Amino acid sequence: MKNRLAIDAIRNAVQAMPDDRLQAARLAALTQLDQHGLPATTHEDWKYTDLATVIDISNRWLATGADAAPVTDAAVEAITSQFDADWLVIRNGIVDTASIAGLNQPELGVRLLSDEDFSPGGDTPLSDLNIALLLDGLSIQLAAGYKHDRTIGILVIDSAESGIGVSQTRVSIDLQDKSSASFIEYHASTGTAAHYSNNVIDMTLADDAAANYVRIQNRAPTHSHTGHLSTTLSRRSKFHHAAFDFGGDLVRSDLDIKLCGPESSATFCGLYLAGGKQHIDNHTRVDHLVGPALSQQEYRGILTDAARCIWNGKAVVHAGADGTDASQANHNLLLSEKAEVDAKPELEIYADDVKCSHGTTIGQLDETALFYLRTRGLDELSARQLLTRAFAQKVVAMAPIRSIQKTISEQVAEQLSRLIVGDAK
Repeated sequence: MKNRLAIDAIRNAVQAMPDDRLQAARLAALTQLDQHGLPATTHEDWKYTDLATVIDISNRWLATGADAAPVTDAAVEAITSQFDADWLVIRNGIVDTASIAGLNQPELGVRLLSDEDFSPGGDTPLSDLNIALLLDGLSIQLAAGYKHDRTIGILVIDSAESGIGVSQTRVSIDLQDKSSASFIEYHASTGTAAHYSNNVIDMTLADDAAANYVRIQNRAPTHSHTGHLSTTLSRRSKFHHAAFDFGGDLVRSDLDIKLCGPESSATFCGLYLAGGKQHIDNHTRVDHLVGPALSQQEYRGILTDAARCIWNGKAVVHAGADGTDASQANHNLLLSEKAEVDAKPELEIYADDVKCSHGTTIGQLDETALFYLRTRGLDELSARQLLTRAFAQKVVAMAPIRSIQKTISEQVAEQLSRLIVGDAK
């Protein structure tokens, strides 16, 4: 059937995988996937994003069994050298065990998922696909009271130089009581053949734990990507997240946050820059299960050509979560008549003593500001680039890892120069 995963081919692939400690989870996920399939546009959360492309890529890959071209050390170095971090590397869905050895220490446990009793919870259809075809994943655990000084980098890089490719990556992160760390999650790919990557991150923050987290997606312009980060926060824990979407053809990112302990807080922001026919979809959901607790989010987008972006931010304040403070903001710049944004802020409130707000704006560059800059000697192209960079810089400044803000700012400027030049032609 059109737009349906080839379950028999997935079953054959699962049966051919090693009989390791992940195999039971793979078989369980396969059963779920067979029953439910992947979401269609008839599902409210997927009404703007059609997964037909990734289903087609997956089915073709399953039929051909194409082997991915190796990811070179030079390609890895080109990315990791830009950031001051300790890097864990996953190439074509395969964990680089040498990078684990370089980071493992008594207070910071880094292991393969196949070395642990892996039992995922709260799975989605894309998570089921991820587990069913997962070669292996990473487990990162910080001991109670341990504060890791250096940023931990997770590089997911794929190659589609010689043929169609599909990769599944999964990372489980556990911060125990009073521990803290900063993370960079970076996605990249090379080649022009069709490629689909599916990434799942599960994170748990125990009492008084703190995590700073930056996600950068900069995949090749013909590649598709789906990602899901779920985070559970306990008493007084703090989570600060920033997401940057630059590349990819079809991109969907889900951020799912559960505030389970009083005085916990989640601050998260995002920036998406899109041109050509890029499709970038960001869905966020935060569940306030107890109070008092805080959630704040701000996402911004700059679009040109025939790009389409979606932002859906949802906050649910459950009964009894008195003292909740939840705010949402989304702002977009459209640089062409064909660009499109679908923005949907949502609040569901089942408690009385709360403070909640949301809002979204969609507009164009201020002609008065452009005119002012032109009178100060700037040409039109330079004036447009200056205004768009100022609009984007608000999110860059919110990135929680200060040591990488300069690098992110440079990447934003590079992407905007590409988009604004394209718009000016």
